[in-house]
Amino acid sequence: MKNIHLLIPELFLPQPVAAEVCAGLKLPALEKLLARAQPGPLAVDTLEDWLCAAFGVAEQAIAPVTLRADGVDPGAAYWLRADPVYLQILRNEMILQSDLALSAGEAAQLCASLNAHFAAEGLSFVAPHPQRWYLRTDTAPDITTRLLSKVEGQDVHQHLPQGADALRWHRTLNEVQMLLYAHPVNEAREARGVLPANSVWLWGGGQAPKKLEQPYAAVCGDSELAMAFARASGSAYGHDMQQCIAAADGDVLVVWDGLRRAVQRGELGAWRDALQQFELDCVAPVLNMLRAGQLATITLDVLQPNASRRFVLTRRDLWKFWRKVRRLEAYPAE
Repeated sequence: MKNIHLLIPELFLPQPVAAEVCAGLKLPALEKLLARAQPGPLAVDTLEDWLCAAFGVAEQAIAPVTLRADGVDPGAAYWLRADPVYLQILRNEMILQSDLALSAGEAAQLCASLNAHFAAEGLSFVAPHPQRWYLRTDTAPDITTRLLSKVEGQDVHQHLPQGADALRWHRTLNEVQMLLYAHPVNEAREARGVLPANSVWLWGGGQAPKKLEQPYAAVCGDSELAMAFARASGSAYGHDMQQCIAAADGDVLVVWDGLRRAVQRGELGAWRDALQQFELDCVAPVLNMLRAGQLATITLDVLQPNASRRFVLTRRDLWKFWRKVRRLEAYPAE
């Protein structure tokens, strides 16, 4: 019998805002799942780390995994994600924003200029997707980087590359920013009133693993990153959860990332919309399947900074009426 694994970052909001943001939400299936399931701690607190652990990708080497999913063979080279970002200068801070909606033509022109400038240093930029750029290096750099998702909306000064080669890469980033600042593509974007891509963010570096593990027969949901891991592992993937579950010959992973994206942008209305869709399209159907004896277990992993939790629900747990159902806002985020 199949097992369903639900993965959702940023489900629990901080107490000062949770009651107001959750007011009026109808979440009977989710609140019952949380109440009746067996809870426990979870050591991983980011989607990226969770996927790397599940699929056997060492040291957050996400770049070659997503590069392959974007249609480029990473070979044996060392690759970094070098995603285009906008850095807003506020006094002594530089605040990062990554949701730029570049066109393929804009990305190609910007990467061409970067390649012309850095060719002598053995650096090569490619943009198989306008929002996902990659940097190939001749040698593996001795640096550690921070996930883009952890730096969104933050001052980048505290999150720049660290390690023996850090100063070289700080200089490289400064050169990138100077080159992009006055680029005709960015001048045209600013003239249209849209944010320029005035820098890149380096993260997820590594070499392609020989083979990913395949812990799930299928992966579905709204996460492009999860879809990339599914493709690289040979798992089936899609956006329609019920179709994925019906077609899968084994366990299914459902990743719901809309809440995290909304929190990063500070759009709590979008957070409510994504949560309501999670209730209707995901939790309610799988709870009905469990009740009907079509599933063995539902596992819900809630990813929160320093406070992630796992909830495991069996059909027998549904009858444990003494486990009181609580409103979602009653669950602390920390």
